[in-house]
Amino acid sequence: MLGIIIGIAAIIAIVSTIEGTREEIKNNLIGSGSNNVRIQLMRGDNPYDFTYSGAPENVREIQPESKERIKLLKEVAGCTLYRTRNYLEQLYYKDTKLQSAVVNGIDEDYFDTVGMAVAEGVGFPEQAKTGSMKIAWIDEALRRGFFSGTEPVGEMLEICGEQFRIVGVLAERSAFEPTINSVDDYMTYKKTGTGAIYIPTQAWSICFAYDEPQNCVVRAVDTDSMTEAGKKAADILNENVRRSDMTAGDAETDDTVEYKSESLLEQAKALQDLSKSTNNMLIWIASISLLVGGIGVMNIMLVSVTERTREIGLKKALGARRGRILSQFLTEAVVLTSIGGLLGVLSGIGLSRFIANLAEVPVSISTKAIVISVVFSMLVGIIFGLIPSIKAANLNPIDALRYE
Repeated sequence: MLGIIIGIAAIIAIVSTIEGTREEIKNNLIGSGSNNVRIQLMRGDNPYDFTYSGAPENVREIQPESKERIKLLKEVAGCTLYRTRNYLEQLYYKDTKLQSAVVNGIDEDYFDTVGMAVAEGVGFPEQAKTGSMKIAWIDEALRRGFFSGTEPVGEMLEICGEQFRIVGVLAERSAFEPTINSVDDYMTYKKTGTGAIYIPTQAWSICFAYDEPQNCVVRAVDTDSMTEAGKKAADILNENVRRSDMTAGDAETDDTVEYKSESLLEQAKALQDLSKSTNNMLIWIASISLLVGGIGVMNIMLVSVTERTREIGLKKALGARRGRILSQFLTEAVVLTSIGGLLGVLSGIGLSRFIANLAEVPVSISTKAIVISVVFSMLVGIIFGLIPSIKAANLNPIDALRYE
């Protein structure tokens, strides 16, 4: 029965943890930014890696006219352009290195478009729209990690040797951070990253020797308009990608890059598919314990039949039919595995809570998983209790009464 308990407990804990994590990420993916579509420079199906090479020669700076054209689309309610640098080496607060913080270069429409509010300090000032003001905003994660007990507004951050004054702290939000490119990046940002820093895009060139290609977030007027809004916006941005002219000797161009759109809902669907596959795989692994437990139950029942041979013979001599003997032992096997299943469910719930407290991950106890686990444990009892039950039902009463 121990195998049944362990198997059911493992399944409940696995499903609860995966479902809880999936729901948390899904809520963060959708959240208040459910109508947002991210448009980024891609090489094939992957984000363009410009960490060391910079932007391709044929990708021109997105002009203000392109952004205004996107904002005029009937499917679009807002548009913003931004740049991102991950794992920056030259980033300090006093003497503390903030290596895993994300630095974003944003325009004046960024906060409104992605749904971020300034909890403390000021928003995007008018002067920063045209001048290279060395100011910065930080998120709540960075504040918790490095400004505990200190008021961050007014403090200085060193970015690539330049001093930036913190002018605001952003409110914690449930919407998925649009500058992060994947679920893996989100988990890194959420659990191991130190947070995010935002500076005006006009000040970007102060810190970096080259300009990374701009990405775009478009807020659609409604969920139904997201696909069309993303497609039309990507088409406009791709006008800034010049295709190579071999006769002109354009050796530095890269014809494999283009702007592509990806909505948060599409990411949520991909996440659901991924978690479902992982869920199924882990459940199959945990089911091995149930198989071992079923074999253990069968052995216990076979021993029970052997020890109760004279009892079975006496019952048969008194007129008990084969069906009654079979149902008696089958019922005992089912009761045994059902008790194991219920104990496994309770252990699984307790294990899920323990994992949640220990690893600080969310859990979502699935009623469906509990019902399926109990039913499955009963089926294990029926399947593995069948052989001992048949053996008991087929005993010859005379031989059984002679058994010592």
